[in-house]
Amino acid sequence: MRIALGSERLLASSALQGKRVGVVCNPASIDHGFGHIADRIAAMPGVTLAAIFGPQHGFRSDVQENMIESGHAKDDRRRVPVYSLYSETRVPTPEMMQGLDVMVIDLQDVGTRIYTYIYTMAYCLTAARRDGVKVIVCDRPNPIGGTQVEGPMLEKGFESFVGLYPMPMRHGMTIGELARLFNDHFGIGADLEVVTMQGWTRDMYHDDARAPWVMPSPNMPTLDTAIVYPGTVLFEGTNVSEGRGTTRPFELNGAPWVTDERFAEALNARQVPGVHFRPTVFEPTFHKHAKASCGGVQIHVTDRSTFPAVMVGVLLTEAFRDASPGAFEWRQPPYEYEYTLLPFDILCGTSDTRQQLEAGVKTEAIARSWTPAVAVFNRLRESFLLY
Repeated sequence: MRIALGSERLLASSALQGKRVGVVCNPASIDHGFGHIADRIAAMPGVTLAAIFGPQHGFRSDVQENMIESGHAKDDRRRVPVYSLYSETRVPTPEMMQGLDVMVIDLQDVGTRIYTYIYTMAYCLTAARRDGVKVIVCDRPNPIGGTQVEGPMLEKGFESFVGLYPMPMRHGMTIGELARLFNDHFGIGADLEVVTMQGWTRDMYHDDARAPWVMPSPNMPTLDTAIVYPGTVLFEGTNVSEGRGTTRPFELNGAPWVTDERFAEALNARQVPGVHFRPTVFEPTFHKHAKASCGGVQIHVTDRSTFPAVMVGVLLTEAFRDASPGAFEWRQPPYEYEYTLLPFDILCGTSDTRQQLEAGVKTEAIARSWTPAVAVFNRLRESFLLY
């Protein structure tokens, strides 16, 4: 069935009439007719589009690499300033917020704790509370569904721009539900309204919802990418290629020290549900191991309902490390504005996972260790679910 997006429901209402509006968006902020929210707002009689705010990778999502800041600009077509919230500041300044009555947030999340757009939203809520500006969050589908919750919990002391609040890696919430969780439970306290979707149910993946897919970031080309991302994003904290520089980032994972067939056979022997590891060799065109032959696997998800994405990321980390302990390395800081902690640890939200791997604990046991904290989070999230 086709759902109604939060942005479509907002723009069909009179909620923005007479308002000066700032909109937090990027190329994925579209409706079913592929109209962009900034253009839709600019065309509304009695509404003034006053500013555009872009998250990581920029308003136009044209900045390929992570940790490359984008600058502020002027949008000549819409004749408004474009403020980068991945620049010298991640928090909108009072000058950026000046004159706004409402800040509309319409960003496509991918259901993973480390995706920075949800923290851009949190920082916008913080700035809006400071400056007395109302925030309207337009809800969108969690592309990987709203039922599965998995992974290590972020612990105190591991907060960063890839994890501000204690949540498991795969949180199973929509961006609107997260806005309510951040604002109410974690105490931001902004004047917040979430415009819900109509017709979305928790078991829907993005293709079930028949919502148009536009890459929310340059290395998130397809829904298949988003499904494996909660696990294979961990390779950003290692010297293993997560497939950046290929046409299948995060699905292809490899390293120069790996023999692909033997590696895949050992993984498939672990009989992880919902997945097949196909041996492959690839050559990234940029990023890690650019122009070098990398042996590894492509992850083929055979059953979404049983596929344990985060567990698979840890299992692959275990396997790449075991394949050559001397070649495998944990990436060193800095990473996403964190200059002390290891990137793998801030991605996991804890040092426990890395320490367990270093101690030779098998992935299946590591995954079982997440269960108590996930159960606590599931009880918390119940109060903030909208569907």
